[in-house]
Amino acid sequence: MVRAEPRIMVSAVAFFTALAGLGASIRGLLFHSPSFVRYGAAALVLGVGCFVTLLNTTTPDDA
Repeated sequence: MVRAEPRIMVSAVAFFTALAGLGASIRGLLFHSPSFVRYGAAALVLGVGCFVTLLNTTTPDDA
């Protein structure tokens, strides 16, 4: 169980990165800033992808 703690911490950071990306995308849409929309969407996709990957990987003990 001790091995999973860093993975859970990094997935929590990825989750909050996704939330920040969502906020940046919405801000960019509201204030007509295309760079905010692009970077926010990229952060959203990256954060969700990392979150899912980090929580779904298996350890060698799970085999």
